[in-house]
Amino acid sequence: MQDQRLLALVARVPRAAFVAPELADEAYLDRPMMIGHRQTTSQPSLIALMVQALALGGEERVLEVGTGSGYQTALLAGLAREVWSIELWPDMVRSAQRVLAAQGITNAHLLVGDGTLGLPGHAPFDAIILTAAFPKVPEPLIEQLAPGGRLVQPLGPGGRERVTLFIKGDAGLASRRVLAGASFVRLYGEHGYALGSPER
Repeated sequence: MQDQRLLALVARVPRAAFVAPELADEAYLDRPMMIGHRQTTSQPSLIALMVQALALGGEERVLEVGTGSGYQTALLAGLAREVWSIELWPDMVRSAQRVLAAQGITNAHLLVGDGTLGLPGHAPFDAIILTAAFPKVPEPLIEQLAPGGRLVQPLGPGGRERVTLFIKGDAGLASRRVLAGASFVRLYGEHGYALGSPER
């Protein structure tokens, strides 16, 4: 990882604050952690790799699909002008809001809803990042990505993914490179998997 701003944030943002108190001792290990509703927060090295690929300069509006614990949200908020984050689970949103507020983060806006629909009222977004897997990029997110915008998504069925960076050009969304292989939970929503569909 070469982004010095991101390195400083990873050192400064306490991951332990974003997990259950009984898991605090494990928070600084580089591995995924369970956060409820059978969801996980990825290991910090993978989160940093995905965030770095967005190439945030400080003036961007970012859409995060899948707030989870809010840890990645905190990193995004430290690198961009404004972050909008959508999460299916209301209790996760409430928890993340409390921790982000305690960390003094005021430029992250958290909403409960279907992230596969994006937020057309706040589009276009300069960067979009998804924390759950689906075999293709949801069409509404492509539409809401600004020209030249970057999108990072785990592509796959949930459990064996290619974390992929896309760039939106004149001809539409184009795959730029695969960042890593990893395992992610499934992306649920109108343009993802139906909630309650069987895991593979």
